[in-house]
Amino acid sequence: MVKAIAAADLPRLRSTRDTRDRIDLVTEETFGLTDLKADRITYHPGDTAAAHYHLDCRHFFFVLDGRGTLHTGEESIALAPGDVALIEENEVHWFENSYDEDFTFIELWVPAPVDTVWVVPDDI
Repeated sequence: MVKAIAAADLPRLRSTRDTRDRIDLVTEETFGLTDLKADRITYHPGDTAAAHYHLDCRHFFFVLDGRGTLHTGEESIALAPGDVALIEENEVHWFENSYDEDFTFIELWVPAPVDTVWVVPDDI
């Protein structure tokens, strides 16, 4: 049985920290899955996320458009269209877009995260 959800009907999250956009693609709510989760994220120029990590899941990023920087506790990696990155379980990370164009990627968690831990609890 095929299940399809129109783009206009997918759940969206507006960040309270900056202007980035998130569309929930694959979640327990959209497709009833807990073994993976996928979102489409767009960081607009100047957007940055707070440092955080996800308990007990790997986190993949597939860059679609624009450029941005993935930061971990150890390094900063410039990403561009077609690049793929992997964050291991419990690894601190965050993104920033210091460019003049939108930075869009698909993020995929395997399995779906049970909890996100913010390094600075009030910086969400």
